Amino acid sequence: MRTSLVGFPNPVDGVSARLVALGVATMATFYLATRSPWVLAILAWGFVARVITGPKLSPLGLIVTRVVRPRLTIAERPTPGPPKRFAQAIGAAVSITALVASGLGATGVVCGLIAILAVFASLEAFAGFCVGCWLFRRLMRTGLVSDSTCETCNDVWDRVRA
Repeated sequence: MRTSLVGFPNPVDGVSARLVALGVATMATFYLATRSPWVLAILAWGFVARVITGPKLSPLGLIVTRVVRPRLTIAERPTPGPPKRFAQAIGAAVSITALVASGLGATGVVCGLIAILAVFASLEAFAGFCVGCWLFRRLMRTGLVSDSTCETCNDVWDRVRA
């Protein structure tokens, strides 16, 4: 069986998503402590890779899905992929902006963006609340994201409302 390199999984394992978020929160906190531009580059690459290929080219995604997750006995928690991909795209935009700002010497901007990233990733990792997924849901409700983008999301949210 041949699988494509490009593409985001749908559904995704919510446990793996939270573990990746823990890695992002850790890396963001490490950046805030060290101001290492390499951490910014790794964060940005990881987000871009996850948007384009899911965990296939993301170092953090590979560590979680191939090393950490198989050793856990926690049952999979299937979660719709499109909102998670949207959340990764937000992370990509924030981390790329931080990387560019770092190159321009705007340390305050970089620290602010990475602090926001750390908070959002921590919310996902520790509380299971995905800010990007919440925003995706809001965009679907307003019609800015088509209902057909995530049929599963409609089913889940319709059941929650009922």
